[in-house]
Parts: sequence; structure tokens; C-alpha cells
Amino acid sequence: MSEPQPPYHHPVQLMKAYSSDLRSRIVKTYESETISQRALAQRFCVATSFVQKILKQYRETGSLAPKPHGGGHRAKLNGAQELILAELVEAKNDATLLELAELLAERTQLSVSPATVS
Repeated sequence: MSEPQPPYHHPVQLMKAYSSDLRSRIVKTYESETISQRALAQRFCVATSFVQKILKQYRETGSLAPKPHGGGHRAKLNGAQELILAELVEAKNDATLLELAELLAERTQLSVSPATVS
């Protein structure tokens, strides 16, 4: 039997960066043809903002490499704490979010807001 997953846990799928070949073709086309950024975006089926970003990046750094992902917010709960929360929800499935946050604090000594346990 697999470990229970917290009901609020949703896997995040990150979009992959555009290939360096596509980035290179966009810049080469822009440099070799008289073409607007909007038309360039339509030709390569990308957003105009992406064309603007890649051209600016190339002008300023000479690089076409994608920048590393910023990472976003760190999770407030680690895996063990998420499992404890899942157990609390299963044991007391009619508890309010505030009650769950308080129960979690009792079990883990970690104080979180009701929004964190939602």
C-alpha cells in the first residue's frame, strides 16, 4: 500500500525552456531580415514578450542560454510534516483549517497559518 498523499498536494509541472536552436533562429532572423518583433513571434509561434526578452538578453549579455528557474516560494512543510498533516486530516476530517493548524503545531512545534494547511 502506498503512503497517503495529503489532499492538497498537487504536482507542479514546469514549462521547459525553449531550445537554444529556436532562440538562435529567432535572433538570426531578426538580424538578417527587416521584420517586426510581433511578426517574428508569429513566424516562430512564440509570444512577442519572449522575442523581446531573448533579443534584450542577447544584446546585453551575448548569450542565448535560458536563465535558471527562480524556484518560487519554499514549501512551509517538509515531507514528514505533510504526512503528519495527512494523518490529522484522516483522523479528524471535520476539523477546520484553524484546528488543523493548531493540531499540527502541537505535533510538530511548527506554527503555520490555516492557509498553509489548506
